[in-house]
Amino acid sequence: MPNSVAKIVDEVIRSRRSIRAFLPTPVPRDEIEAILDVAARAPSGTNTQPWQVYVLTGARKQALSDEIVRTFYDAEAMAEHHEEYDYYPEKWIDPFLARRRKIGLDLYGLLGLKRDNPEGMKAQQARNYQYFDAPVALVFTMDRVMGRGSLLDYGMFMENIMIAARGRGLDTCAQAAFNQFHKIIARHIALPLEQKVICSMALGYADPDKIENTLQTDRVPVSEFAHFLNE
Repeated sequence: MPNSVAKIVDEVIRSRRSIRAFLPTPVPRDEIEAILDVAARAPSGTNTQPWQVYVLTGARKQALSDEIVRTFYDAEAMAEHHEEYDYYPEKWIDPFLARRRKIGLDLYGLLGLKRDNPEGMKAQQARNYQYFDAPVALVFTMDRVMGRGSLLDYGMFMENIMIAARGRGLDTCAQAAFNQFHKIIARHIALPLEQKVICSMALGYADPDKIENTLQTDRVPVSEFAHFLNE
């Protein structure tokens, strides 16, 4: 690969962030289709291509967000909603717990939210279900017959979407927060029974004036996760 191309690819990857405040600027359908088309080049076991994507905009996206937000603020209703599969571990240990706590503290710190302001913290959580005002919501689903390996394939597909979006000046936020509301989502998108919700994603143009979009997450150095084995 030519060095100049490698630099461009590296820069696009490094510029990807989870954006938590979007502009209302619409994203043309042909742009969304182009992103999904190139993302579908992701590898998958025996070329199964297990992904299905529901693209919600306008009133359809708003209706989904409104119902989930109402449910989120209703403790009795929330008791009926649980994740269909475990995304996070049942028991947290370090270093994963420390990393999880740090990003939460960093984000709330930027927003001036502290533990003595539970209403403010809950309102920020609810922003997830409003797709952070992004004009496009992507809902990812997969056939229930597929195994765990297909989730690996799905991750590569979603990463391709995020990188293809960045190459076009767009931003994203992958959101497992929606997983517990899979029953509501399924009803809004008329999801066939043989399909299950994997997660959702916000897509749009980042709002450069919002302080939450200045959040930069840390990455451990290669020396801490790569193991080079020699004879």
